[in-house]
Amino acid sequence: MNGFTAFLIKELLEHVRNYKVLILLSVSAIFGMMSPLTAKMMPDILANVKVEGMVLKIPEPTFIDAFVQFFNNFSQMGMAILLLVFGGLLSQDLAKGTLIIPLSKGLSRYTVILAKYAAALILWTLSYVLAITIHYGYTLYLFKPISVEHLFFSLFCLWLFGAFLLAVLLIASVITRGTYGGLFVTAAGLGILLICQTIFRMDKFNPLKLVSENVALLAGKAEFDQLLNIAWITGALILAALILAMAVFKKKSI
Repeated sequence: MNGFTAFLIKELLEHVRNYKVLILLSVSAIFGMMSPLTAKMMPDILANVKVEGMVLKIPEPTFIDAFVQFFNNFSQMGMAILLLVFGGLLSQDLAKGTLIIPLSKGLSRYTVILAKYAAALILWTLSYVLAITIHYGYTLYLFKPISVEHLFFSLFCLWLFGAFLLAVLLIASVITRGTYGGLFVTAAGLGILLICQTIFRMDKFNPLKLVSENVALLAGKAEFDQLLNIAWITGALILAALILAMAVFKKKSI
């Protein structure tokens, strides 16, 4: 555990020096603040849009609309920024050869994989919690609070998908070569998941449902049990990705 703790601290400090912490926290704070404000101002914005022969009737925004905007922002731009920030999670170290010295001094390869994933997951969790805190505060200020069923679980599903993306990015970085090879493979994997969902209708097992059904769950149009099963499946996929990453990295020449 000493080796893991030391390498984890080193990774976290590296993220601070590379401004990854600053970027993610700043973007999360902006999303958290922007989502309720956008929901509040959307009727006024659309009211100024003049369409000949049409009258736009915009309903008054509600507490739920602010969370709808939050999910839309994070499931699209938020995940894209997460991938860009951690695009070279392991592949940059392999390309630069920075792992040769610590591994030659006895650092376990398993420790490298677990510490890198833990550092990225900690940063993702902190930025996500910051976004939720700011968002919830502004939402309470701008809207009348109401009880929303499955709100916490919807937020958890979005966080879990981010954790899943980081695990996929890590195994992709181990398998591929090049600084951003893992990023391209991960993007291709997301494309495959999207095809499976839209064309082959593999909804019961697809992790993409965690970020595409949040709003429907809040509106009572999605099945809680199905999303819960997908959450369990996604957790198992994260564990499998980490185990596979450690197995491949153990045999990988550096």
